[in-house]
Amino acid sequence: MVKLITSDSVSVRLVNGNNPCAGRVEVYNDGRWGTVCHYYWDIADAAVVCRELDCGTAVKATYDAHFGQGSGPISMAVVRCSGSETALKDCRSQSQYAQNCDHNQDAGVVCSEIGLRLVDGSHLCSGRVEVIHGNTWVSVCDAVFDQQDAEVVCRELDCGAPVQVLGAAAFDKGDAQMWTREIQCRGNASQIHDCPRSSSQIQSCSHDNDVGVICSGYTDLRLVNGSDICSGRVEHQYFSKWGTVCDACWDMRAASVLCRQLNCGIAVSVVGSDWFGEGSDEIWADVFDCDGNETKLSECSISSWSRAECSHGRDVGVICSGSSLALHDGLVRLSGERQCEGELEVFIHQVWRRVLLDSWSLTESSVVCRQLGCGSVLNFYGSSSSSPEHSHECVTGFQCSGSEAHLGNCSSPRTLNCSSTQQLSITCLGRGSIRLVGSGGDCAGRLEVFHSGSWGTVCDDSWDIKDAHVVCRQLQCGVALSNQQVPAWFGPGSGSIWLDEVECEGNETSLWSCSSPGWGKHDCNHKEDVGVVCSEFKELRLTEGCEGNVEVFYNGSWGNVCWNQMDRDTVSLICQELNCGRSGVLSDSTSRVKSAPNWLDKVTCRPHDSTLWQCPSSPWGQNDCGEDEVANITCSVEKSDGSLQSHLTCSASPHQRQCSNHVPLRLSGGEGRCSGRLEVYHNAVWGSVCDDQWDISDAQVVCRQLGCGAALRADGNSVFGAGEGVVWLNRVECRGNELHLWDCPLSLKNHTDCSHKEHAGLTCADLSVSTTPATTTSVSPPVRSTSVSPPQTPPAASLSVPPVLVIVLGVVLLLLLVPLLILIQQNRVMRRALSDWYTGLHRTQSETEPAYEEIYHRHNQFTHREDTPEGYYDVITSGQNYVTEKEGDQEEYDDVWSITEDVKNLLDYGDAGEESNDEGGAV
Repeated sequence: MVKLITSDSVSVRLVNGNNPCAGRVEVYNDGRWGTVCHYYWDIADAAVVCRELDCGTAVKATYDAHFGQGSGPISMAVVRCSGSETALKDCRSQSQYAQNCDHNQDAGVVCSEIGLRLVDGSHLCSGRVEVIHGNTWVSVCDAVFDQQDAEVVCRELDCGAPVQVLGAAAFDKGDAQMWTREIQCRGNASQIHDCPRSSSQIQSCSHDNDVGVICSGYTDLRLVNGSDICSGRVEHQYFSKWGTVCDACWDMRAASVLCRQLNCGIAVSVVGSDWFGEGSDEIWADVFDCDGNETKLSECSISSWSRAECSHGRDVGVICSGSSLALHDGLVRLSGERQCEGELEVFIHQVWRRVLLDSWSLTESSVVCRQLGCGSVLNFYGSSSSSPEHSHECVTGFQCSGSEAHLGNCSSPRTLNCSSTQQLSITCLGRGSIRLVGSGGDCAGRLEVFHSGSWGTVCDDSWDIKDAHVVCRQLQCGVALSNQQVPAWFGPGSGSIWLDEVECEGNETSLWSCSSPGWGKHDCNHKEDVGVVCSEFKELRLTEGCEGNVEVFYNGSWGNVCWNQMDRDTVSLICQELNCGRSGVLSDSTSRVKSAPNWLDKVTCRPHDSTLWQCPSSPWGQNDCGEDEVANITCSVEKSDGSLQSHLTCSASPHQRQCSNHVPLRLSGGEGRCSGRLEVYHNAVWGSVCDDQWDISDAQVVCRQLGCGAALRADGNSVFGAGEGVVWLNRVECRGNELHLWDCPLSLKNHTDCSHKEHAGLTCADLSVSTTPATTTSVSPPVRSTSVSPPQTPPAASLSVPPVLVIVLGVVLLLLLVPLLILIQQNRVMRRALSDWYTGLHRTQSETEPAYEEIYHRHNQFTHREDTPEGYYDVITSGQNYVTEKEGDQEEYDDVWSITEDVKNLLDYGDAGEESNDEGGAV
């Protein structure tokens, strides 16, 4: 279908859509039709096209040749409409950059003339079904709507295929009229209004019966290049495009669902590209989080977009039980009563063979558990064969590195007849035996383990980084970050304390391989519950609360997000995730900290994405980002006609967008962004914090959260002036090592009992490099490429001291050294004098001792210093003047300061000199 309108100088049409008001945008210039490049294409541009074509309002702006690739010239690029223009030709554009585009980047639109929408869902392609009746939006009764109707709805909205049809007001109740006549679509209609309707009405419908739909962009799948349809390389169709799946996004549970959907039985094995070759199309990096019992893959939730280095060399393949390859060397099975434990059998030389215990280790066991989709290994042991089938056929000699996805990829074993040697049994952990609970997502939080039917915590006695490494490995969350990089306190748990005195070597595949006194044996309380932060832990922030540079935390450090290809829907989603409002204005800026990595680039959220981590982007650290192309956002509480995402709401309902617990913070009234009165954003209003129980530990958490280094001072009594309006927080009681202020015990409400003379403030050690103010000028598409490879292990600590601190440190050392040398010289002179007096004049001894004691007292008073705790508890309070030094091999935003060891040694020099001289006997 094509719809076009002709003006004096340009014609616009929509091509290859499901209806006249959806399709690829093409413009007519100089006698030829050409496409529009998707650089900076967003919903505001789409709104102008829809208005120009008399197609109502814009529903969606599409990218990456969503409606297929055009042909001929690319006529427009870097289109920047405000949204109020009457024609596309009136919008600003920089068509000279069209030469940097190809037809894989053709832009498209979906307009709303169709009279259909989905409301109150978790993303733009889910929600309560509403249709236009007359001039009014009405909801639809679940009794008159079925799967075939849902197929038409998803197709018409360009949302793919239906995953679920949900009745009983799953997306909350509508507030308009009800559609109660039965809709009788056959599934192949292009628009819901083309479907026949019954003449009779259902009288029993109310808004309790509002129907909703969840659509998925994944519309089809297949296995390619295998021996039959039940084995091969996994390929998924996202709308009209086929693509392969990266092995970082796939596991045995997803494979089981795929095999079930293809009527191919159950999954036997997940294999790499060396089995079925490499693909050549797109690579889809959505991480499917399946339980394993879904009937089709689109029913699985998508937890995130993998930002691993994916290439076609990592294309994943699957072998289902219905394939002739299901009996192939290296396939495994466990013969126990439960899926993830029992005697191990391996298919070798067309025979299922048992495995002998000798030469087998935890490394090989971990490969088997991974291959079976059973998590990590708990243990393995010898057993007598319980089955006579092939009991005379055995195998031994497997040697794996531990990283293989399939036992067949390990070194070739040898077969032999079974003897009296014990045969191997394995117990895998399955899924969900440990978890991290708190505000840090799946890869950071309070450690909890599952035992005897309930979740319990782990005590921190004897806990160290080696134990944490094992937890992160078991959860597939990378490696553990030390407390010197990121603190790991997520509050006390409840229920049982299952483990204490855990001692790991650090190379175990699961926590259960480490030693401990046993289940439930401890002398702890929940204030000692251990927390873990892994390198795959991710977090998002704006540098000044609800405005500023966009920064993300990954692999132990904060870094920038570039603004390339970021649109208004992506900006809106970021603001909503941070509880900063519904929409925002995007501009370009420079990095707040010059040495910070550019972690993300080309972040563009899709209609099906409900969190930033689900949105596609470049891999971690790979970017086309110039110095002044860091994303800067100013959020607004208002909805925006330029962003459909801004019209979504959050709720505790499982089918709606989940509300974030993020509490935005900022400092006002001080010098710079890292000192001032603390304000928090709640219920769309900025408010102050009462200074009751406010101390340096609370300030330390705020400084860390704002990326302002260590806390220098915690202030009360409205030192930075009284705030206006509400007081949101009171009685904040942080320990100092929490990740966020909202991890601390506090009272979040309107506190009317706190006067304006009691507002809390703080001062942090702001070490950031000053940056150029953000601009809103257009930036040309990038033409250079830089790459920052994320480290695979936490960065080792190294010195990185600002020049000012070096100068200060030198002055302090000089001031300390001069009086110290004077005291040492006086000491030597006095001792010689005392020695002479003692040998010559015993009667003067009583007079010299007080003088010596006075000098000794002065010397000790100068050199004495109280010890201070290490790590994140090191804070500089008012009145202290310890010289401090920043740790880390780059300028991390959550800076940790500790007492400089050189200064400590220097201050202890006098005592050391005394001991040395005493032992030597000569003074």
